[in-house]
Amino acid sequence: MSTLHSRSLARVALVPAVALLIVWMIVPLCMTIYYSVIDYNLLVPGDNEFIGFLNYEFFLTDPAFTESFYNTLLLVGGVLFITIAGGIGLAVLLDQAMYGQNYVRLLILAPFFVMPTVSALVWKNMFMNPVNGLFAHFAVFLGLEPIDFFSQFPLLSVIIIVSWQWLPFATLILLTSIQSLDREQLEAAELDGAGPFSKFFYMVLPHLSRAITAVILIETIFLLSIFAEIFVTTSGGPGYASTNITYLIYTQSLLQFDVGMASAGGVVAVVIANLVAIVLMRLIGKNLEG
Repeated sequence: MSTLHSRSLARVALVPAVALLIVWMIVPLCMTIYYSVIDYNLLVPGDNEFIGFLNYEFFLTDPAFTESFYNTLLLVGGVLFITIAGGIGLAVLLDQAMYGQNYVRLLILAPFFVMPTVSALVWKNMFMNPVNGLFAHFAVFLGLEPIDFFSQFPLLSVIIIVSWQWLPFATLILLTSIQSLDREQLEAAELDGAGPFSKFFYMVLPHLSRAITAVILIETIFLLSIFAEIFVTTSGGPGYASTNITYLIYTQSLLQFDVGMASAGGVVAVVIANLVAIVLMRLIGKNLEG
């Protein structure tokens, strides 16, 4: 009876927090849906007439949406590939005994704690600047023409910056997974004549499958809403070359002042994010069951 009573008290104690969370989520969502079905442009004052799904039609048929959608896929896919591949390599390296191991781990994890705006500014001005950047000086030293990254390779530049930020996170998760691997199994494999590559592909990599799935899920949810790095470096350009769905919604709401169209884009973005989350959760469930 006491256990039942304590559970009831715990549920009652959670009610205010859950109610606040629901209000915090539902109210903005309802307002966004409302604005998405009316003609609401801040530059054209009017009676905000109901237009149904016309904003959705304009948003989804806009060539900018098609390009930003593909850019979003490339951005998420590119960052996931770099962070997982690099994270596995760094995790295996950090798992080895070395001098100053704790300091090396701290340095590798440090980029994850840098604000996205700050890291984007550092990359833009100190590394990728075509005149004063470190890469430009290195190219001149080698007798090569400096590359204007944000003009010639805008989306790739954003992918590199975001990957640098998320690589420590993937490394930390994968390193923790590697350290949970039974060392006796590795020693037994060595006694049976297994080399480093055989141990990695047949023992370490399968053991990392669940951690890799978790990294994919968490990173994807955040990468779908990347904004600061694009805003600080390329502003979505040249043209729409580095514009993702999040930045496209920003341009329509705060630059074009079309609140109705931007709200329709926000609803579309929420639907896409939820569909991706559902698919990834099912994949994780199958992985965990296996």
